Amino acid sequence: MVIIGTFTRTENGYAGSIRTPILSVKSVDFVPAVNLSENGPDYRVFASTVELGAAWKQQASNGITSLTVSLDDPSFAFPIYSNLVDTEGDEFNLVWSRAHPPG
Repeated sequence: MVIIGTFTRTENGYAGSIRTPILSVKSVDFVPAVNLSENGPDYRVFASTVELGAAWKQQASNGITSLTVSLDDPSFAFPIYSNLVDTEGDEFNLVWSRAHPPG
């Protein structure tokens, strides 16, 4: 498990930072998306006015909800897939995964 970001819940989404060997963004916001389709994302991920990716709500069989996150940047060879998970405190961790999300 590689934690690439830490976030807190805001009134409408999440706010925090992301740090990888290539990307270091101190102000990242998950903003509710205006869904144009049934499969559209639940959140858009922004660094200021630049869109970095999108996130979809996922519910595990044990009832725990997390976000499946796709991040992309021109400096990446491929998109980064990660999950925003609750740490059982006031913080959420963005956990990197090499595998593509289901679906």
